[in-house]
Amino acid sequence: MSISRRHLLLGLSAMLAGCTAQTSSQLANYGPRPDEKHPMPAMPLEKVKPELRRQEVAYATEQAPGTIVVDTPARRLYYVLGAGRAMRYGIGVGREGYALAGNAYVGRKAEWPSWTPTPNMIRRDPQKNLKYAGGLPGGLTNPLGARAIYLYRGGNDTMFRIHGTNQPWSIGQAMSSGCVRMLNHDVIDLYERVKPGTKVVVLQA
Repeated sequence: MSISRRHLLLGLSAMLAGCTAQTSSQLANYGPRPDEKHPMPAMPLEKVKPELRRQEVAYATEQAPGTIVVDTPARRLYYVLGAGRAMRYGIGVGREGYALAGNAYVGRKAEWPSWTPTPNMIRRDPQKNLKYAGGLPGGLTNPLGARAIYLYRGGNDTMFRIHGTNQPWSIGQAMSSGCVRMLNHDVIDLYERVKPGTKVVVLQA
């Protein structure tokens, strides 16, 4: 066997090994969660574009490790790890005119939160939202999904959240009422990393 062919085969083997390792990791990231209060099935990977799946990436930033950076135009959320690295998640964001900008911080967190539409949401779409004015308990059909991270400024709730979703197809889209949507598996991962007081930077175009 020639040296060039041997190098080619070795390169292909390394590439396939890397792909297999990455796929195995992603299968683990989005596998079933039977331990949850509301047991979650596995997320079919074919329904989530590869670039929207959770992964550690190179990320140059002046923000301190532990900071959340929401890149609204790119539809990405970064959790800064330090040393030029971050955990990257695909997100869904608010429609034009409904998105938060600037800095905030994590005021509180909740697992399987209940959801109550805001007065503005009820006014905009009473047929859809009025029936939930008394609140909707947490669960797999709840719009806030498996976790909610509540964003505050100056001690006040901004009414914006980072939360899971029961509409995974909306990840990568700009269609929410302003909150940041994540896949339920991803928001659980982020929830376990952050604490109340965590800095959140929301970038707009």
